[in-house]
Amino acid sequence: MYNSSEENIITNLKQREKKGILLTFDDGPSKYINRFLDILAEEEVTGLFFWQSRLLHHKRPWERLLEDGHMIGAHSHSHPNLTNLDFNQQMNEIQKSKQMIEGITGQSVRYFRPPFGQYNQDTLEVLAKLELEMVMWDISSFDWNLKQEPNQIIENVMNHVQDGSILLLHELEQTLQILPTLIKKLKEKGCHFSRL
Repeated sequence: MYNSSEENIITNLKQREKKGILLTFDDGPSKYINRFLDILAEEEVTGLFFWQSRLLHHKRPWERLLEDGHMIGAHSHSHPNLTNLDFNQQMNEIQKSKQMIEGITGQSVRYFRPPFGQYNQDTLEVLAKLELEMVMWDISSFDWNLKQEPNQIIENVMNHVQDGSILLLHELEQTLQILPTLIKKLKEKGCHFSRL
């Protein structure tokens, strides 16, 4: 579980007085994005996608994603560890990401997630200047480590999920493989899906 003592970093929906759980997907838009959207549409669930702007171009299905009720957040331009960059370099990475996503989609970007979950005081100052809110998570699926054991992704979530949880997932093949089952199990547990 991820916990932050920073009050202005969102790690749980209860901080915004919301109920339910939120699915978040990092590191897109990937080649699997349409299949993710198919599953989410079938299950009538929305999510928040944190995209690297270097991967976003007009052919990616961003219009469908927004029409389906999902949100796009920034995840930097080229996915560096921000703590290795100075203030100006961080500003460039984050501002470029925000501007590119807004330029292509025509929608304002409100949320940001730092690559690798790594940030420092400079990051927080950049986000304040750009009027972005940082969204972290309180449950990690560890899906990036589980290509050979995708069912463990389900276990990692189900063993810890509670009302208000923000789940960290990625646009990966193994996550795609287990997503329908994960959503069904969450519904069986009585979870409902929410938005920020």
